[in-house]
Parts: sequence; C-alpha cells; structure tokens
Amino acid sequence: MSAGVGSFVDELARHHLDAAYNLGRWLLGNEQDAADAVHDAYLRAARSANTYAGGNARAWWLTIVRNCCFARLAARAKEQRNVSIDPTAESAQAWLPQTDANEAEDGIFAVQRRARLTRAMRELPPEFREVLILREIEELSYREIADVLQAPIGTVMSRLARGRAMLHKALSGNAQSTTRIEAMHGL
Repeated sequence: MSAGVGSFVDELARHHLDAAYNLGRWLLGNEQDAADAVHDAYLRAARSANTYAGGNARAWWLTIVRNCCFARLAARAKEQRNVSIDPTAESAQAWLPQTDANEAEDGIFAVQRRARLTRAMRELPPEFREVLILREIEELSYREIADVLQAPIGTVMSRLARGRAMLHKALSGNAQSTTRIEAMHGL
C-alpha cells in the first residue's frame, strides 16, 4: 500500500468514524461488535483503496462498513443456528444501545422516551432501520444512501417512508398491530 493510499483511508476513516460507528452500532446492536466491524472495514478499505474509482468517498466507506456489519450478522445467525441459546431478558438487553450514566440528569422521562425509541428502532426490519439511520442520524442524502445500499433512489425513498410509518405506529402505541401486519406480509 502506498503512502498516498494509506493516508486517503486514514483521513476518510478519521473524518467519518462517528458515522461508521453509529451505523455499526445500530445494525449490530452492541458497541463491541460495532467497533470490531469498523476495524474490519478499515482493513478492507486499506486493502482495496487502490480500486477506489472516485465519487462519494463517504458512501464508499459506509458501504464497506455496512457489508462488514452484515457479514457479522450472518456469522451470528449461523452461530445461533448451531448453538442452543436460552433467550433471557439479559440477552435481549444486549441488543439495546447502552446509555451513558451521565444522561440520568436529563430526567427519567427523557431516558424512557429514548429507550422506547431504541426498542422501536430495534424491532424494525434491518432494511428499514438502516435507511432511517443513514438519513435521520447520519444525514446522508437520498443519493448517498442509494450509493451505500447499491439500490435505486426510489427504493431508498420507499424504504424510508415505510420505515418512518412503522416507527410512528410502534411509538404511537400500535406496535402489536404493526407487528402482526408485518408478520402477515413477511416483513
């Protein structure tokens, strides 16, 4: 790897590290897996930086992070099929992003709203959750999201609208009916 390629990847990763980590944390459900996925993505980006053909570098980087996250999810699913795990409240809690102890001063209601939003986001199918994360949290444009997902912009817009609707229903107290409808339609 030449010095120019290495510095390109270093600068790209440093500049968009928070976005990569946020995407990883939301897709994988915990901080350690997210950190590992971002590290894997950095290594992949460094190995393939010479093939970068230009364009939106942020979308290129987040695509690599996304692919590393989905590879980890696939490996996790394979492990779960091979090992019998008793689902408990503790294991369910591991999927929720951890809250910082300093947030307690924000008040109990703010913490409860955040936990409710986190649970609702976790319950969304991954294809809807990821577009919401990329648009609402990372503030990517529709074009950038389409580049990350390698999907048409219409698909991005559709998933975003459906994801917002599902999230709204879940937060407005219709979570049970939303889950039943999604199950009937295979979502």
